[in-house]
Amino acid sequence: MFILTNDLYFPPVENADEDGLLAIGGDLSIDRLLLAYKSGIFPWYSDDEPICWWSPHPRFVLYPSQIKISSSMKTVLNNGRFRFTINKSFVQVIQNCKSVSRKEQDGTWISTAMQQAYINLHQKGYAHSAETWLNGKLVGGLYGIRLGNIFFGESMFNTESNASKFAFIKYVTQLQKENVTLIDCQLHTNHLASLGATMIDRKLFCKILKEDAFIADFSIK
Repeated sequence: MFILTNDLYFPPVENADEDGLLAIGGDLSIDRLLLAYKSGIFPWYSDDEPICWWSPHPRFVLYPSQIKISSSMKTVLNNGRFRFTINKSFVQVIQNCKSVSRKEQDGTWISTAMQQAYINLHQKGYAHSAETWLNGKLVGGLYGIRLGNIFFGESMFNTESNASKFAFIKYVTQLQKENVTLIDCQLHTNHLASLGATMIDRKLFCKILKEDAFIADFSIK
C-alpha cells in the first residue's frame, strides 16, 4: 500500500488494489484534492481511519445525454411542487449529506475535516451544490466537484420523497447545456443505476479525464 507524504503526488491508478484502494495518508488541501480528481482518484474514509484514496475499476459514471427519467419523475419535474437552485446553500447541503441517513449506506463518511475541505473548494469555485426546496425549506440536494467538462458527484440527500432525484435530474440537464460530457458517480448505487449510470473501464475513464477535466476558476452564481 502506497503511503503519501507531504509531496503533491499520487501513484498511477493502475496500482490500486482489487477494491480500488490506491494510497493512504496525505492531506485534504485544495491542490491535492484537485490533483486527485483530475487523476481519477477520490478520498473516502471513516473518522477513525487515515485518509484513504480510491480509484475503483470499473468506474460508475453517467453520460448526461443518457439520463433516464421515468414517467412518474416527469410528473414531479413538471408539477411545480419543488423549486430548484444551484449554489444557493452549499454548506447546508453538505451538512445534510453528512447527517441524513441513506438506505444504501451505513452511517456517514463525511468527517468534519472532509466537510471543511469541500467548503474550501466551494469558496474557490470548484465545488458546487444543487438544491431542492419545498415551501422555502431545503429538502434535497447534492454536491460535487466541477473540473472543466467533468462533474464529480460526491453525495446527495433528501428528506422528502423524490427530492434528491429532482435535484439530480435538473442539475444534469443544466450541466448538459454547459457541455459537461461525463458525471462521475464513483461507486455503484441502485438509485443512480435507475437514472442511467453505468460502469466503464477505468482506462477509458482516465482517458476522458485527460481530455475533458481541467482546472480553471469557476464563478459561483
